[in-house]
Amino acid sequence: MPRLAVRAVIVENGKLLLVNAWAASKKSQLLCAPGGGVEPHASLPENLRREVMEETGLDIEVGPVCLVNEFHDPAGDFHQVDVYFRATVIAGEVTDTWKDPENIVSRRIWASETEFASLYVKPDSLGAVAFGTTDAITYDPLEPLVR
Repeated sequence: MPRLAVRAVIVENGKLLLVNAWAASKKSQLLCAPGGGVEPHASLPENLRREVMEETGLDIEVGPVCLVNEFHDPAGDFHQVDVYFRATVIAGEVTDTWKDPENIVSRRIWASETEFASLYVKPDSLGAVAFGTTDAITYDPLEPLVR
């Protein structure tokens, strides 16, 4: 059964907030939008606010859905559906001293569109959604997850 996750597309001053996707022990440079798995009996926006607070220390206002992405491992049993929401920061700031209680996120960066192009980020459509001019919801079906 696919895992359901939520992620925040937070753009401030022309820069997108990204976090490391894997714990440092995985030795991966993969970056993604902050967020994570949903817990039952809480709405998707409630789950997203919790996840972003845990990973970044930011309190956010959750806006509309902008992207739905499916990741899978064609050689394994991993399959995750991510629902991305536009979001804005209402309190807090990103600092190097913030500690993720799950000890997964240890890197937080604000990337401009130019900087983004040189980074290893998933999903492939995130840059176009974050920096593009359309408000249309984007759907990425079954993108292979590369580790």
